[in-house]
Amino acid sequence: MSEPIQPFVGLFVTCLADLMRPSVAFSTIKLLEQAGCDVEVPLQQTCCGQPAYNTGDFDTTRPMAKQLIERFADYPYVVAPSGSCVGMIKHHYPRLFKEMPEWHSRAIDLAERTWEITSFLVDVLDYRPEQLAQASTARTFTYHDSCAGLRELNIKQQPRQLLQQVSGIEITEMQATDVCCGFGGTFCAKMPEISEKMVSNKLDNALASGADVLLGGDLGCLLNISGYASRAGKTIEIRHITEVLAGELGEPGIGEGQS
Repeated sequence: MSEPIQPFVGLFVTCLADLMRPSVAFSTIKLLEQAGCDVEVPLQQTCCGQPAYNTGDFDTTRPMAKQLIERFADYPYVVAPSGSCVGMIKHHYPRLFKEMPEWHSRAIDLAERTWEITSFLVDVLDYRPEQLAQASTARTFTYHDSCAGLRELNIKQQPRQLLQQVSGIEITEMQATDVCCGFGGTFCAKMPEISEKMVSNKLDNALASGADVLLGGDLGCLLNISGYASRAGKTIEIRHITEVLAGELGEPGIGEGQS
């Protein structure tokens, strides 16, 4: 009997993982390889262009989008540890090029091949995480649903399913888990007072859940929450879900030290 073909995956690292939390990218690679994938990381990849797109600067966004489309043209699957970036590629790239037929077609093609990591593991691969060491699972976790992942990609049960399949992991849901944390990309800079109230509510709900660790699938949200927690003098360990699922917990939590 021939060996099953390994899914060939191109990893889109994302700017925040590259610059702020490389452990998320390495954890994502480890998870994909554990799930039987052959993973490559195109070295020429850059930003997906979302910050410029969100400010209406489409002329700046298009060259970045074209570059990303070209870098990932040969991969059957493109996976990223970010619902926000994947939402940009899947929903906004086709809109960005709607008046450019060739690039519009290529944008749609990329959109159909692009997946957020937890959705890819559950919805495409039906992956079950490997058993983690007891030291990794002797804590209680709560999960923050990011706006982009939840509302653009319908990611809700996938991260929870993966966590629940790991023996020993206990999940306690916080109130208003699906309410925005106040990051919203440029929103937190344009409306800081509103943003700070939203992140304050989010952190209070996470603490009230009694969980030891707050997890999420978007680094923008997690950096926003950890930054506010530091300013407010409140403590909860904050991590990207890939770090827990891959058992890569040697680094300090987000905002606690160098990753």
